[in-house]
Amino acid sequence: MGFLEAGGLAYQLSDGRQLFNDVTFRVSQGQVAAIVGENGAGKTTLLRILSGELTPAAGGVVVQGGLGVMPQFIGSVRDESTVRDLLLAVAAPPLRAAAKELDEVELALMETDDEPTQMRYADALATWGELGGYDLEVLWDVVTVAALGIPYDRARFRGVRTMSGGEQKRLVLEALLRGNDQVLMLDEPDNYLDVPGKRWLEERLRESNKAVLLVSHDRELLANAATHIVALEARTTWVHGGGFGTWHEARAARWARVAELHKRWDEEHERLIELVKELQRQAASSPDMASRYRAMQTRLRKYEESPRPPELPQEHEVKPRLRGARTGVRAITCERLELSGLMKPFDAEVFFGDRVAVLGSNGSGKSHFLRLLGGGSKGSQEVAHTGSYRLGARVVPGLFAQTHEHPEWIGRTLVDVLWHGEDGRKGLDRGAAMSVLSRYGLAASGDQRFETLSGGQQARFQILLLELSGATLLLLDEPTDNLDLTSAEALQDALEEFTGTVVAVTHDRWFSRSFDRFLLFGADGKVHEVNEPVWDEGRVVRAR
Repeated sequence: MGFLEAGGLAYQLSDGRQLFNDVTFRVSQGQVAAIVGENGAGKTTLLRILSGELTPAAGGVVVQGGLGVMPQFIGSVRDESTVRDLLLAVAAPPLRAAAKELDEVELALMETDDEPTQMRYADALATWGELGGYDLEVLWDVVTVAALGIPYDRARFRGVRTMSGGEQKRLVLEALLRGNDQVLMLDEPDNYLDVPGKRWLEERLRESNKAVLLVSHDRELLANAATHIVALEARTTWVHGGGFGTWHEARAARWARVAELHKRWDEEHERLIELVKELQRQAASSPDMASRYRAMQTRLRKYEESPRPPELPQEHEVKPRLRGARTGVRAITCERLELSGLMKPFDAEVFFGDRVAVLGSNGSGKSHFLRLLGGGSKGSQEVAHTGSYRLGARVVPGLFAQTHEHPEWIGRTLVDVLWHGEDGRKGLDRGAAMSVLSRYGLAASGDQRFETLSGGQQARFQILLLELSGATLLLLDEPTDNLDLTSAEALQDALEEFTGTVVAVTHDRWFSRSFDRFLLFGADGKVHEVNEPVWDEGRVVRAR
């Protein structure tokens, strides 16, 4: 029987700030526990501690039954790794070490085919087999067929960067859910998945007998799959033993009780202070009162040293101001536009003020379409296509990248990025920069490097730069994937007030309800408009 237990975990940031303290909970066999909390509260850091990647300042972790981990970056891998590398990355450490030794000795054999190297190769093969490597390859064959539609021997050397984010996620999820590890930790497992993929994940989580701990901001997935909610807020955790549907009420009741405890503590504290002051005055004129005065001082000191009620959470409001401006009537015109190797030629017109949701399965070319529209002449060079597209008068595109891939910001702080400005965006001095960062709940992270932010913080920073860019056409590629619930609702409210045009790729069933037009990238390779969201469109049929 697998389980995970965290007891009294605490962690401090490099600048000395306490990220969380006394984090205690347990996930047992057959349970799906979801960690919820604001962006930057420490959800991913907590998972890294639980997996052994980070060492806590206090507390400990117990895992029984083997631990499988899906990191948050799965879905945004753009290096030279292969499918085999990605599957090995979520395999047990001894298997990873055995595979590394096998790869190294195979390279050595190409240069030196002598007896010692052959013996080393035989040992490496034996170790791989003893650890279950060949059984794992059989499992991987099932996994690649299920996730990619091709057997492992054809998929193993495929570059991960050629796969969509959803294909990467599905591949790793198939491996973990079908694997032997009885405890799974999944960081944003639904990101990059299309809606059929999310429904598949919900069903598999409900069926699984493993102990599962996950982080997700998808409200429908939480409602459909989570059996317990682990709330990380006010620098600690508390556990709701019901599902997500009753969590909001439980949260409101909890913090109302804690607020009442704070009120009573403060009232008693004030009463004791007044008593000390009164006895001090009496002791000044009556020596007989001196002993009572000292006793009351002692009582006040002990009261102040006693444990206070739990800390109350600070509500961080996110307030985007996406203003936009008037543009020409036709914001986007596509004529016989074909995304090479992806979708067939299509025509489309998007008008000023439209809210267009771009739907379809992963790998159909939706992100390529947004990159093409958002890149201007640069986009024409980067995204292979035929046919034509043009933007209307005064249309200024602003692109939100799903992968948060901005190499130009690596190594730079948020204040530095805002200070210098770019692409027509004016620079801001430190005071102005901190002011706008505070509206996005990022003031405390102003001097952090972009790559050290959580996924949700990176998403909020991208939206902030869209606000400052003066964009009149927002091209949003899965903007709600990493946003906490409060931030996602704030973004939707801001888009409703935005004067301009919005085109968004989304698999967020809740977010899609705010759009009035739907462009479907179909399984038959055709792009056409539909009257309402279509979530069950299959994968695009093409040679693989």
